[in-house]
Amino acid sequence: MNVKTVTENRKARHEYHIMETFEAGIALSGTEVKSLRAGKANLQDSFARVENAELMLYNMHISPYEQGNQFNHEPKRTRRLLMHKYEIMRLLGKTREKGLALIPLKVYFKNGLAKVELALAKGKKLYDRRDDIAARDAKREMDRAMKERSKLNY
Repeated sequence: MNVKTVTENRKARHEYHIMETFEAGIALSGTEVKSLRAGKANLQDSFARVENAELMLYNMHISPYEQGNQFNHEPKRTRRLLMHKYEIMRLLGKTREKGLALIPLKVYFKNGLAKVELALAKGKKLYDRRDDIAARDAKREMDRAMKERSKLNY
């Protein structure tokens, strides 16, 4: 399986609790595909929403293609995501019922097709973020201490 990652949303894992992930195709125009292959995309502040039984991606920035002409694309246009109807309806139910959000984690090419990894996520509170940072720092300190201890044993 040939997978090439174009861009990742690193802040998403810091700001949200990731419950579940899904893979969706993305409907693009020709110049958008060329810009994506060049790695000119940004997922910051982007989100997905179900509208009229279709999954739509908002605020994803794909830079205009440099060799494009007058038919170049709009950088932040709304893009349609491609999933099976029953999956979309399931996502609609979860986002409405539990107050979860659909956040794109990364965009990549899989066997030549552009895909988006979507996450069903719940926003973290400030104290949750602080707890995560404290736990990460404590783990780092433990690892350092274990490494020092193993050096002393030899």
